[in-house]
Amino acid sequence: MTRTYLDDIVAWHRQRSSQDSRSFDDLLTAAKSCIPARGFASSIRATPHLAVIAEIKRRSPSKGDLNAGLDPAELAQQYQRGGASCLSVLTDSNHFGGSVADLQRAREACTVPVIRKDFTVDARDICDARIMGADCVLLIAAVLTSAELKLFLDISREVDMDALVEVHDEKELEIAMQAGATLVGVNQRDLVTFAVDQARAVRMAPRIPGHVVKVAESGVRGREDALALHAAGYDAILVGEHLVTAANPEAALTDLCVDNKAH
Repeated sequence: MTRTYLDDIVAWHRQRSSQDSRSFDDLLTAAKSCIPARGFASSIRATPHLAVIAEIKRRSPSKGDLNAGLDPAELAQQYQRGGASCLSVLTDSNHFGGSVADLQRAREACTVPVIRKDFTVDARDICDARIMGADCVLLIAAVLTSAELKLFLDISREVDMDALVEVHDEKELEIAMQAGATLVGVNQRDLVTFAVDQARAVRMAPRIPGHVVKVAESGVRGREDALALHAAGYDAILVGEHLVTAANPEAALTDLCVDNKAH
């Protein structure tokens, strides 16, 4: 089995969670007492055009620094002015240079819902996401067992938080559907080569049931890609590198908000 770029990152997170002695029950109680979340999936559904989930991302394991010195609050405001329906904020510090503070500063600076973009490997991670202020949590099908995925979806619902289930192929999509996912992201980045396959999301779109909110992730390079993904049936695109490296993130984002009449 070829080792993927995710393996080392996930191993690091699982090792860290194995040393976590905090009580899940205590965290669950705290998470359930948080102020109501901003609806992540409902914000996408309410968007009259292709929704953009705009990502705040300082660096990546494959490309290094993208915008290491970004101001999360300022960028969040630019994204909102540009028409973002939601934000995605990396909180992994070891591999992406993100932090909980990045998420909190971004969320405080805007009114749109925010997903904690991190590697959820433990039930306590979901509670942590809710407690830090996230409105949605990322669940990556490739790094979770079917039982973990179902359990984590159940816990997300219990703490009144959306969960974006990320899949890479048809097999993972089937697992996500069996687990009860209603918000699915198709990651176009190959887990083995780290290369982006622009055709992956288009190929996968017809296989995603109609009741599911569909998100295309990774590799969106501009309006042409947005048009193609919108035409394929996606409700939203998650865009990071293209926006954080743009000279004018606000304008770059507005350009991605493809109108329903555009195709």
